[in-house]
Amino acid sequence: MKSPESVFQHDNPFTIGIEEEYMLCNPETGELINRANEIMDNIANDLKSRYSYELILSEIEINTSVCKTVSDALEEITYLRANTKKMGESLDFRLGIGGTHPTAICKDQKFVDNDSYRWVADQLSYYARRNITFANHVHVAVNDAECAIHVANSLRRWIAPLLALSTNSPFFEGEFTGLRSSRTFQFGVFPRTNIPVRFNDFKEYNNLIDKYLETETITKPRQIWWKIRPHIDFGTIEFRICDAQRSLRNIEMLAALAQALVHRSVEDYNSKTLIESFNMEYLYDSLWKATRFSMDAKIIDPVTHKVCSLKEQIGKMMKYSNDSLHFFNNSHVVKSVNHICENGTEGDDQIEVYNNSGFVGLKSYLMDNIEFQHN
Repeated sequence: MKSPESVFQHDNPFTIGIEEEYMLCNPETGELINRANEIMDNIANDLKSRYSYELILSEIEINTSVCKTVSDALEEITYLRANTKKMGESLDFRLGIGGTHPTAICKDQKFVDNDSYRWVADQLSYYARRNITFANHVHVAVNDAECAIHVANSLRRWIAPLLALSTNSPFFEGEFTGLRSSRTFQFGVFPRTNIPVRFNDFKEYNNLIDKYLETETITKPRQIWWKIRPHIDFGTIEFRICDAQRSLRNIEMLAALAQALVHRSVEDYNSKTLIESFNMEYLYDSLWKATRFSMDAKIIDPVTHKVCSLKEQIGKMMKYSNDSLHFFNNSHVVKSVNHICENGTEGDDQIEVYNNSGFVGLKSYLMDNIEFQHN
């Protein structure tokens, strides 16, 4: 059995993996439909490791293999989207993508019946059923456990700007919530979904996991669901911030930013210039503003303590990651960031569709406007 530290010893650091969570929808009405069991029963053998259950039967997760480049990961995402779409043609469902389903009723959802999700349902009871949420997660490999802890500490600085770029869940249970990311609020009801505290070293982090296991707070380390976490099974930094995205260009952007931010942070760690300590209230205020308000919202920079806008903080993030984006040949994603800053997020698109076509039009839109080819 590998030691926790050895899991982080990768021959190729900065490899990447992407996870997407999909809504399984009735082709006629766009409402959620329970098809996860059928999908898992009908996956080709060579793709079984690329699919997994989520908490409810109307949701499925796909995940890429370990990829050397963002481009490779995007190629796999494109293939898996198309494969899942094709499965829907025979299993009577369509994919929908958004951070939440706009009209699904929580009490109508059915849980996946396995030990892991029965445990979650038992722990959270009523609130587990309210987790009709769909996210985009990105893993980036780091080749040293101690480095991973310090890099994760530092990356907390960029949680709010990353969420601001990806908000895509303004509706929940048939209500316009007034939030830009109601997914963040819904999933935030779960324990251990917070912004993590600063850890002094890997030993302190590992001790926390051991104590949680000893007290039966968790049954496995992956039940720590922080916004950013060192993944002790994969030896990666996992970004768990962003709402699901219909646009492959946006998936590419978020993955490239995650990879570049990790790379730059590792460089800072090696040069002993990494900034890790922040006022937690500033971090949480920025998270709230990104969840609720536009990019013009005022926040407090957790490093300088100066007031700035979310949009300006995105600009600081882009400046910080610029050289690393160039290093991985991903500088072109700056265009996607600028487009969102100027024209709004996928959640803004949802609101416009709803204003013009109501929930009927919106549910169709979330199925009809998924990108299956990257331009």
